[in-house]
Amino acid sequence: MDSSAATYIAVPETDPQIEHIIDIPKDIQPALHDLCCIYKVPPNLRKLNEGEAYEPVLISIGPFHHNKKPELEPMHKQKQRYFLAFWERVTNKKALVNYKAFLNENIETIKDRYSEPTSLSKEEFVNMILLDSVFIMELFLRKSKKSEQKNDYMFSTPWICKGIQRDLLLLENQLPIFVLEDLCRRVYEVTDHSFLELAFNYFEDYYPHNTTTDQNRDIVKNFSSCSHFTDLVRRFYLPEKVNAKEWMPSKHFTPCSKNECVLKTATKLNEAGVSFEKVKCKSLLDIKFEKIEVLSWFLCLGCLPFSTCVKARFQIPQLKVLQTTECVLRNLIALEQCHYPDQPFMCNYVSLIDLLIHTKEDVELLVDKEIIVHELGCHNELATMINGLCKHVVVDCDYFGKTTGKLNDHYNSGWKRHMGMLRSVYFRDPWRLSSTVVGVVIFLFAIVNFLRVTGFYNPK
Repeated sequence: MDSSAATYIAVPETDPQIEHIIDIPKDIQPALHDLCCIYKVPPNLRKLNEGEAYEPVLISIGPFHHNKKPELEPMHKQKQRYFLAFWERVTNKKALVNYKAFLNENIETIKDRYSEPTSLSKEEFVNMILLDSVFIMELFLRKSKKSEQKNDYMFSTPWICKGIQRDLLLLENQLPIFVLEDLCRRVYEVTDHSFLELAFNYFEDYYPHNTTTDQNRDIVKNFSSCSHFTDLVRRFYLPEKVNAKEWMPSKHFTPCSKNECVLKTATKLNEAGVSFEKVKCKSLLDIKFEKIEVLSWFLCLGCLPFSTCVKARFQIPQLKVLQTTECVLRNLIALEQCHYPDQPFMCNYVSLIDLLIHTKEDVELLVDKEIIVHELGCHNELATMINGLCKHVVVDCDYFGKTTGKLNDHYNSGWKRHMGMLRSVYFRDPWRLSSTVVGVVIFLFAIVNFLRVTGFYNPK
């Protein structure tokens, strides 16, 4: 027999087992538990920003960044100070002992919330969760009472206050919210607020509207099912109808088509007669494109007073871009990529704004219409930031698909596009309208006068 011939293992007469084919253990754990809601940011997103938008700067919460950076060590001492302060605040000391027992009993459930296993021992893990939970609880309680903030540098030093707030909304820097709610319910029994109200009060800077205390209690009822603080902040921006029992994503999201037309930029749409309007809505995502089909054929009349019905109106709530906005949006996008692939609200929203902005001229238009307000150095910096948010972001459905389709249909209509150009050149404002009308009248008068001189027109 040829020595180069392949050697085969005889198949047993009984039913074959997997070990007869390849050496793979049968008890491999699933990649993600069904309860998982706290994720490490995918590498394709992390490399774009070198991980800066996803990593804590001042304080670590949870196992992902625990004892990973020496610069976070000073805040570990502050956690201990807050624990001592909370111990003095609590009247029922035994309740805190029982809370630690609760953590020990539910340690596997807590670990299942994380996308990656931890190298910490059981005791180290429980102590970490206990210390972090008490720190957050004490921080939220102090935030709710200004009298407790006077001698606390965590609140009196603005850059630390904002830095801690920023770190606590990072996707990789989270605790399961049921752990914190149990601490509030079990240990700190005497309180005028639920834990979600305390959390809402702490992160109210990210809520896009001004509210009162009574309104806050009604608002947080819609957030009762959130998993952690990143999820809570994401819900700040979602439409109210998402919280309705009859809400069905399939009715509001359209599949992304490979041949779908790309939305034109803001300046292109404006040249085609689309009027950008800032609107006050309860949700940042309440974006609409409205026009009356018959009257929209006369877009050149849109500059006249009380001519709203003639315009093709693209209504967008105002977006305020602060120094922390990029970090917030990147973490919300990462959460949706990992946990909400069938409801990518923020991914779709950022993608829509990205399509509208290609150059600083697009930014200037949106800023002039007060649709975007920003505190960045220049318009180019804003355009660069927006254009970088959606790189490597993959979605298969679009919340604004119908709106984008209507805008594309409007732009692709030659007559409406030409009418829009006519409006932008000759009917942009009442002054240009008046000069255009005067010019047309003079032109007609010149023609009539010419016809009279040549004898083609002889009125009686």
